[in-house]
Amino acid sequence: MRFTDAHSPSGVCTPTRYSIMTGRYPWRSQRPVGVLNGFSRPLMENDRATVASLLKENGYNTAVVGKWHLGLGWVPKREYAHLLANKRYGIDAEMNPDHIDLTAPMTVSPNTNGFDYSYVLPASLDMQPYGYVENGKLVDPLTSFTTGKKPDTAYAGAFWRPGLMSPSFDFFDVLPGFTRKANEFLQRQSKEKPFFLYLPMPAPHTPWMPITGFIGSSAAGEYGDFVQQVDASVGAIMRTLDSMGLAKNTMVVFTSDNGPYWREDYVNKFQHKSAGPWRGMKGDAFEGGHRVPFIVKWPGNTKPGAVSSATTTLANLMSTAAEIVGNTNPRYNTEDSYSILSVLRGKSKSVDNQPAVVHSSSIGFFAIRVGDWKLIQGLGSGGFTVPKQIAPKPGEAKGQLYHLAEDPQEDKNLYDQYPEKVKALTEMLNQIRNASSRVNKTSAH
Repeated sequence: MRFTDAHSPSGVCTPTRYSIMTGRYPWRSQRPVGVLNGFSRPLMENDRATVASLLKENGYNTAVVGKWHLGLGWVPKREYAHLLANKRYGIDAEMNPDHIDLTAPMTVSPNTNGFDYSYVLPASLDMQPYGYVENGKLVDPLTSFTTGKKPDTAYAGAFWRPGLMSPSFDFFDVLPGFTRKANEFLQRQSKEKPFFLYLPMPAPHTPWMPITGFIGSSAAGEYGDFVQQVDASVGAIMRTLDSMGLAKNTMVVFTSDNGPYWREDYVNKFQHKSAGPWRGMKGDAFEGGHRVPFIVKWPGNTKPGAVSSATTTLANLMSTAAEIVGNTNPRYNTEDSYSILSVLRGKSKSVDNQPAVVHSSSIGFFAIRVGDWKLIQGLGSGGFTVPKQIAPKPGEAKGQLYHLAEDPQEDKNLYDQYPEKVKALTEMLNQIRNASSRVNKTSAH
């Protein structure tokens, strides 16, 4: 089943990953900003319920292989331990690598967030440290240093920032390596016990690093080639499921944590619109920033070749998983997650009880969608598209209102023409933002 109206809760990756794992919008977290590098403190609270802990509680083997980018519990050297008592240092800033005991097991890792097994890159492929963390401990010591590789003027292609790295780290082998590790996990599974594998690939996020065999395989440059490599990695995973006899009883979900980084000059150069008909790109409050591919293969449940126009978000994984396994623990009844099970099974054309979906952009613009109406609180893209923010002149609209059915490109701002619609959407957005429990969520219906 292919969804045409699925959304990441944020226009950038780290906040969205928080939502995928917790079923909560990212601005509810203890740290409502993006994690900047792999030495950042954890974004998720220590006792926060996750999809992994839900499924583990229901007898699943749980694993994460890939780009984590949700912060880790690095242990400070004894002489710097007092710094963690400083809330600002502990939550709102990265830890200084010089202050960290890089030999100590981490106090917080995917394993403390519900995963039985984890093999992750701490952050993005262009952010230090460049090394793998397996079950809360570095696989190889960070005894090397890279001076970095400068990007081109558009921050495309192969590039990375200076930082600590493991001597064996190979930037171009990260995606192939994660594919191998994911397949190894699958090969350890049996038909007797269910499993959950979260595979957040580092691609096709920048930096774009296609390997030999994929270079030149598309007509969209290194980005297109990297997408081709992602497709091949997914194919390798699917073949492993088939070979294990697990494919017919496994749900596979393919999606993205934000829209593509695809500038207007790329559109012109390659005659390709990575975000399709939607305005904007990664980071934006516009549709191109958060409308993402979402495809579910679930033999015996989803109809092959089905297409759904149901509006959904990636935060809905939590409630969907809970309904599938029959877990009614209130701990997993989170504020912003709604089950899409009835949609997957073809019994409903919309997500039951979901009153609205909310998006946040890279610079903090909020947007709310109800039916065909979308309100953006601010002028400009709110993200990577220029201009990102516009100060309204006296008498001008302060925000943006679009009717997506009639104006999918978000070209015609109706903010001043429908003040009552602006008021109603603003009130609903405020109500959702102020909800702190499922009780409040229920009342928002």
